[in-house]
Amino acid sequence: MGESSEASQQSFLRKHWEGYKEFWTERFSFLDNYTRFIDNRLPSWSASDVEEFIASDPVHGPTLKTAREAVNFGLTGSVIGAVSTAGVAWKYSRSVHGAGLSFLAGGMFGWTFGQEVANHWLQLYRLDTLAAQAKFMEWWQNKSAGRS
Repeated sequence: MGESSEASQQSFLRKHWEGYKEFWTERFSFLDNYTRFIDNRLPSWSASDVEEFIASDPVHGPTLKTAREAVNFGLTGSVIGAVSTAGVAWKYSRSVHGAGLSFLAGGMFGWTFGQEVANHWLQLYRLDTLAAQAKFMEWWQNKSAGRS
């Protein structure tokens, strides 16, 4: 009677927290690819370092190059979305805070739309960009450790 299981000793909040923790850990499992680089911070790299990796790795290099090109689509979409949404908000409300919030929201929506365009235009859905980025970070970690 004095013995009770470990599960019954846990508080209500502790049990629910463990469930949510497991749920979100499963959903964000792709972050496990980056934990070794987050724990041990990498030194900064330049565009020439990225170009060197692209030239040296025939498998992941072209994928990384395509992923870097996709950023331009996102930036373009972000600028177009931010300016057009803020312009419409300013035209109809003449509110500085409304135009400012519309600018931010339009920028986020434009970035998302630009990334979707890049996904289809550059066929990113066929590439494993996550693996290419992780491979670059691994290459940079080895290269920068060799210099020190």
